[in-house]
Amino acid sequence: QVQLVESGGDSVQPGGSLRLSCAASGNIRRINAMGWYRQAPGKQRELVAAITSDGAANYADFVKNRFTVSRDNAKNTVYLQMNSLKPEDTAVYYCNANIVQVGWVLGRDYWGQGTQVTVSS
Repeated sequence: QVQLVESGGDSVQPGGSLRLSCAASGNIRRINAMGWYRQAPGKQRELVAAITSDGAANYADFVKNRFTVSRDNAKNTVYLQMNSLKPEDTAVYYCNANIVQVGWVLGRDYWGQGTQVTVSS
């Protein structure tokens, strides 16, 4: 079994910063891409940022130059540093990872349980 556990969600004022973490654990052979999605009330889940196993990152236009995704492969952990937060960043943030389990060849996507980020004055 594989599990993703997120942490770091909180309530902050506009202009503030937060750092989200997501640690993968379990029967892991290899982790391919990891990333963050978010879902605001009444809206569809959307990609925020993703990072490959060798560190190549891509971002949604609405977070470029504000958010930074990184990962620590030794810890099976992905991070999302969020700066200059805006009220429209309010959402539940979900971690996603494509993980190959021990004994398997192909990976499958796993999701964390979500962590709430609220930006409000």
